[in-house]
Amino acid sequence: MDRFVGQGRLEWWANQSTCLEMYDIDITVTVDAVGKLRATGRHAKSLDTTQREGWDFLMEMDPHFSLAFPGDDRGGITVRVVEAEKGTLSLTEAPDRDGSANVTFDLT
Repeated sequence: MDRFVGQGRLEWWANQSTCLEMYDIDITVTVDAVGKLRATGRHAKSLDTTQREGWDFLMEMDPHFSLAFPGDDRGGITVRVVEAEKGTLSLTEAPDRDGSANVTFDLT
């Protein structure tokens, strides 16, 4: 695959068996000369207030998601997501990501 334009799904996994949220996105994916995936996209549907709060929370905790394409039961490509001010998403492959994160909660 050198280029894919269509829909994908971002999945945020808490661990290997618990997916906390999934977001459908419209996406354009390219693969560079060394085989590294790069993509841009947008949420397929506008997020309502509750979905936006969840998205922002997950992005703040850890901006790494699994990317799934149509027909995939589960995302297999780990990507780092950056959201621009106007809602454009930039995704870069994060193959060395081990799935662990240091998270601190302030419960005061």
